[in-house]
Amino acid sequence: MGEGEVISASTHYLTAAEGGGDVWSAEAAAAGRRGTQRIVSAGEVTAPERVAGLLAVEPGGQVVARRRIMYLDGEPCELTDTYYPVEIARGTGLAGAAKIRGGAVRLLAELGHVGVRAQEDVAARMPSESERAELALNSDEPVLELTRLTLDAHDRPIQADVMVMPPWGQKLRYEIRIG
Repeated sequence: MGEGEVISASTHYLTAAEGGGDVWSAEAAAAGRRGTQRIVSAGEVTAPERVAGLLAVEPGGQVVARRRIMYLDGEPCELTDTYYPVEIARGTGLAGAAKIRGGAVRLLAELGHVGVRAQEDVAARMPSESERAELALNSDEPVLELTRLTLDAHDRPIQADVMVMPPWGQKLRYEIRIG
């Protein structure tokens, strides 16, 4: 890893042992940078069509959503929307705008929902106007969109994340255990 380079490893965000806190801040600090986040909104919303499919929710059904903006050294670097089935998250800290002590993965585990498998898709595309403004992008700059679905031991979806980020400076690391 080059000096000041932040490499985001998905595995750090998926386990309560390592995800027991602000993993983003820790990753940035390891590279000598400052990673912060702001929770923009949280609560029940109508599931976007793609999210409804991921979480096996009927079209037009409700989910709990948390929207955050991630910052690196004070500059916006990622938009993160996290969605949960309402039967898991309604009335919990996942539905509130406060920071979750110990992190969302730990809270999910305390609620009896442990992720054992995740699938991710990464695509390049042009941002929407609101994404362009929130990330302070020029009109010709694309974004990477990373979609992660976390499933429990019974293959039930427990969390869906949609992350939008500029491609410059991004390094995504995947560790895959075979067998």
